[in-house]
Amino acid sequence: MTAARGRGRPRDPETDSAILRAALELFIERGVEGTSIEQIAKRAGVGKLTVYRRWSTKEDLIAQAVEQTVSTDMVPTPGEVRDLAPQDIVERALKTAAETTASPAFRALVARMMGAAVSHPRLMAVYWKHHVLPRRELAAAMLRRAQQEGTVAADADLDVLIDMMAGAVTWRVLQPDPPDAAAMLGYLKSVYRQVGLYRNAD
Repeated sequence: MTAARGRGRPRDPETDSAILRAALELFIERGVEGTSIEQIAKRAGVGKLTVYRRWSTKEDLIAQAVEQTVSTDMVPTPGEVRDLAPQDIVERALKTAAETTASPAFRALVARMMGAAVSHPRLMAVYWKHHVLPRRELAAAMLRRAQQEGTVAADADLDVLIDMMAGAVTWRVLQPDPPDAAAMLGYLKSVYRQVGLYRNAD
């Protein structure tokens, strides 16, 4: 969650990107306890005040950095959920989702987030409120439409289905021998097929 902007020059998107990239790198390398606004600013090549003008806490900054990585080309917009068939949304995102979730960086990110849920619950609380809950609402809307179309059981517990989809990926990437992108693609197809969001039988 970004801090409120004051008057002055427009924000530089390149500066924002550099800060977010630095925050993500440091979080993966050192965890939330080993990451500070000062370290993020130094790696991004900006002053601390520049960071604080944009994000009020390191938890807000790290949460947005994580979300930017997770959501790139993977999370549908509200308009897409409204206008497109759920199976089409899933099929369009599968290749990118497989490549992203199979990457070593994503695996390290998941491990850090899982650890932070216990060691630094403030980060998880911020991430959950501002990023996870909106994504879950989109997923629930997509599942409700799939129920109307008859591909998802009418009496299905949508919260459980969402937990199953997210949990399946998390569990799979944390295994000792995680899948590569091709194997992850096949796995994701199987997960979504079981739920009722993937129609192809390949």
